[in-house]
Parts: sequence; structure tokens; C-alpha cells
Amino acid sequence: MNRCTGFDSPLGVDRRQFLSTFGMGLGSIALADLTRAAEPKADPLVSLAHHAPKAKRVIFLFQSGGPSQIDLFDHKPQLIKQHGEQLPDSVRKGQRLTGMSGNQASLPLVGSPFEFKQHGESGAWVSDLLPYTAKVADELCFVKSMYTEAINHGPGVTFMQSGSQLAGRPSIGSWLDYGLGSLNDDLPSFVVMVTKNKGGQPLVSRLWGSGFLPGKHDGVRLRPDKNAVLYLNSPGGVARTDRRKLLDRLRELHEFQLEQTGDPALETRIAQYEMAFNMQKSIPGVTDLSDEPESTFKLYGEDARKPGTFAAHCLLARRLAERDVRFIQLYHPGWDQHDNLPGAIRTQCRETDQPSAALVQDLKARGLLEDTLVIWGGEFGRTNYCQGKLTATNFGRDHHPRCFTMWMAGGGVKPGISHGVTDDFSYNVVDGGVHIHDFHATLLHLLGIDHERLTYKYQGRHFRLTDVHGHVVKDILA
Repeated sequence: MNRCTGFDSPLGVDRRQFLSTFGMGLGSIALADLTRAAEPKADPLVSLAHHAPKAKRVIFLFQSGGPSQIDLFDHKPQLIKQHGEQLPDSVRKGQRLTGMSGNQASLPLVGSPFEFKQHGESGAWVSDLLPYTAKVADELCFVKSMYTEAINHGPGVTFMQSGSQLAGRPSIGSWLDYGLGSLNDDLPSFVVMVTKNKGGQPLVSRLWGSGFLPGKHDGVRLRPDKNAVLYLNSPGGVARTDRRKLLDRLRELHEFQLEQTGDPALETRIAQYEMAFNMQKSIPGVTDLSDEPESTFKLYGEDARKPGTFAAHCLLARRLAERDVRFIQLYHPGWDQHDNLPGAIRTQCRETDQPSAALVQDLKARGLLEDTLVIWGGEFGRTNYCQGKLTATNFGRDHHPRCFTMWMAGGGVKPGISHGVTDDFSYNVVDGGVHIHDFHATLLHLLGIDHERLTYKYQGRHFRLTDVHGHVVKDILA
């Protein structure tokens, strides 16, 4: 299969490659003329999709490190009642633990020390750590039954971002750019921002890379300094008109070489040069917040004035969404709380709660939430037992892949619902399980893509984001 067309080539080439070589390229010229004549005036949103999409773009607020579902969203009174008791064998059922707590002689249960209340007409349970998120609970779809096979950060983050625990596969944004293309000419289709000075688990560029897809589908990282995109600015003394002339001549040389070799890497190079030229003008307009009113900073919080903060990135995400960037990925590290969880999680929530809720409110006020899918979550959850020593004021939680919580808003998901149920100990999913592949299948479905048909042939095999698994979670669709 090739892209969203469902084209299957036994020769390992797609239609464009075949027709460009057939009859010295006359085939591609003829096809282009026939296609332009035959194509109806289609909505550009749906012209490349398999079915009518509900979402036009995605903003993924990725909380790197594994937020504790028990202390944020998955209210478990039973854990509070049995605080300090040993994790029952009937709950663990011999399941694998990490090397960090698997050798502990004692696995004492830890109830959340934070108060939970129900909010909104939906009655969603939210911890008092997230007062702003609680106010928009009726806009959110909580998926409390997420699960994964990954038990460590590297494979876990890679799995969430690419559908495989093994490095080298294309990331979600790259698949979307490959399958649906861009919605604009002046900005990348896939933009990434990482909160600065957070430490935590390393976040490497392959997480937003295109893997075996052409390099033009890579994510572009925006940085919180005067060079928002590396190597974008022209050297001193080079005018924009001179830059344009240089690129035109360079394009001619690349196109000449392309005719001789048919090397698709040259097409990627041409596209990247053109995008870089366009971004020289468009990126400053996106990152300059001087045109935002005071009400915006009141909504997102004062941190939104500070470049590189999560709040500033949430505001930039809204500005990018307004300019039709298709996939916007925010990374906020620091959720890996093996110890000192009570103090560390307060810091994380203070940094992320207000801007996350503000983004949902802002998008809705501007009429963008309806076709923008907002996602909040990490690579896995945390254990119900204490890692290390449990004291009256301190504890930690280890990695837990068996169940965790994410939330979504807008873009075709039902607002004000909670999907899935975990057991009384927040250890195992008991109903409505959503695997990573199911999550990806549902995301693609909301964008108009059949996840089984968006494929790319590489080394003799047709790959896809959902590998050979995945089911659309229909219960959460609006």
C-alpha cells in the first residue's frame, strides 16, 4: 500500500515513480492533465482522507516520565483504606516489575494524599492538584484504561510516539504529513517544542523523526531563543531577494540531477530548502507574542510570557493551530517520580495545569476546538505501591504499564465522559482497555484515516503506525 491511496506496487515503486520513467516521463505529464480535468473541486481537508474527518489538526501535550494516574485522575478509596498494607498477590498475579522495585522485600500500598472531588455535570473525578483542569472537565474525555507493554522510558516514549518500542520507526506527526500532506505553505506540517531546563529522561530528535519515510516529513523543533529554528537565518548581508535567486538556481541544478538519477532524496532537499525560505518570514510572526492581549496571559498564566516554559508553548500551540499546522507536539519532562512524589508532582501540576486548561478554553472560544484534537498524557502510569521507603510524609511510585490515564478534547471525541475502568487498586484494567495501537488507530480515524491503509513499503514489508494491531475506540467518538 502507498500512502492513503491504497496503491500496491509489486515492483516496489509507486505510481509517481513508474509514470515518471515510462515513456521518458510522458506518462506522468499525461496523468497530471487527466487528473486535473477529472478531479472534482474537493474540500482540501478530505481530499486525501479515507473518510470524512472530525479533526483537522492535533495538539499532543506529552507529559514525559509517566504521570501518576492515582494522584491525578483515577480515584481509589480502597488504596487509602489499605495504605501501608502489602500489595496482594491476587492483584499482582506474578506480573513483572521493574528492576528498581522488583527486588524490594516489601511493596506497601500507597493511597493518594491528595483530595479528589467530582466536577462538572459529568462528575469527573479530578485531584485537587489540578484545579484548572477540573474547571474544564466537561470538555474532556478521560481514558482511564490505557495500557502498554513498555515498562521503561526509552521504549515507552518511543512506543507512544511511533507505535513501536524499537527506535527507527516514523513518528505520529511524520505519518500524518506523509499521508495527508500539509495544510499550509509557510510553516511545517509537524512542529515540536520541549520545555527548557526540566531535566528528566532524555528526549532525542528521533522521537519526532520520520524514520524510514522521506526526511521532509521530520518534525521541526521550535527553540526558545532568537534562532527558533536552527540554521534558518541567512548570514549577515544576504538580502531576501538574493536568497531567493540563489535557491532558484540551486533548484534548477537539483531538478537537472533528479532527471538524471531519479533519486527521491533530491525531491526532499528541494522541499526543505523551499520550506526554510518560507519559514524565514513566517516563524518570527508565530513566535512574537507582542500582539497578544493581557487577557491571554491572564488565561494561560504569567509563565506564558517566559520563552521555553510549558505555558508559553501552549500559547504557541494555539498560534500554530490558527495557522493550520497539522501536528503540534509539546514535551514536558519531569514526571518520573520514583521518590519525593508529593513535592515533585505539585511542581509538575503547577507548571502544566493552568496552561493545559487554558489551551482548551482558548481553542473553544476561537471556534478551533471542534476540529482540533487535544491530547494530554505520558508513556505509562505509576505503581500503587511505594518504591523505596514509605514514610508519613514521603514516598515514590515506580513505572506501571498495566493501566494509566490520558485525556482528549475536541476533534470528534465525546466531551464529559470517562472511558474504561481499572480495579480497586489501579493496577489492572478491568473494562474498556485501550492499547497504544488502539489509541493510534482512533487518532488516525478522527483525522479521516483508516489505520490499516496508511502504509509504507520498507525492506519488503508494508509498515504502518499501528503495526498489525489496533482497533478504533468507537465508544469515545462523538
